[in-house]
Amino acid sequence: MVVRETKAALAQWIRHIGFGLFTALAVLGQASHGGAVEAAKPGERLDVASVKSVRPTLVDTIAALQKRDIAGAKAAFEAYDSQWNGIEMYVSTRSKDMYDALEHVLQARIEKALSAPNPDIAALQADAQTMLAKYDEAIDMVAKAAPLNPLWDDIARLRIVRAHLREVAPALKAGNFAKARKSFAAFDNNWDSIEDMIKARSADDYVAIEKGMIEIEQALMPEKPDVAQATALVNGVMAKYNVTVTELIKEARSRP
Repeated sequence: MVVRETKAALAQWIRHIGFGLFTALAVLGQASHGGAVEAAKPGERLDVASVKSVRPTLVDTIAALQKRDIAGAKAAFEAYDSQWNGIEMYVSTRSKDMYDALEHVLQARIEKALSAPNPDIAALQADAQTMLAKYDEAIDMVAKAAPLNPLWDDIARLRIVRAHLREVAPALKAGNFAKARKSFAAFDNNWDSIEDMIKARSADDYVAIEKGMIEIEQALMPEKPDVAQATALVNGVMAKYNVTVTELIKEARSRP
């Protein structure tokens, strides 16, 4: 146990020292999704604040479409997808119909339209406006509902932080190394807020994640990273991280 804790402490120290400048530069000027939740109104429940914090990405999507800026709309909607993944269970556990309408109908239709060679901007605007209205219904539903059991808030905290890590592999695949570095730096910057939850579940997974994060940092430092290597490292960390997320979801579902 002492050896394991010493390894964890050493890994954490190396990670913070070795990647400190990289993280500071990459997250400069970036407002993370986690930060939006932390900036919730005093007394506001985490589920309500979290669901509200995603809404601006849909507003940004609509604003880009109004300017006929497809690239901007894609970027804003990708941000929606990433942030939504962090908090979607606050909706899905309360209303499968609401969740399906948002994710499997409206989101799927907008993503398909945005990826078309010549997107129909008028149709996209209509769908985005419909989705925003439906999302406002979801916010209202969550706000009026009774709180879920506290485990769901722990799951949300883990998923909100994980959302940044989920962005890294697609960015690497697209050759957008700046985005890959920025997303990983955001994950690294928010890791400290949830690492104790991982450690409490499995000290071995915690040590493996810390070690993996050091390796990812090193892999992303070259001007042109080895995409296959970096992606494999990210997937390895994700797999260990997801063990705790999956266990908590099972526990939360078994409780009233």
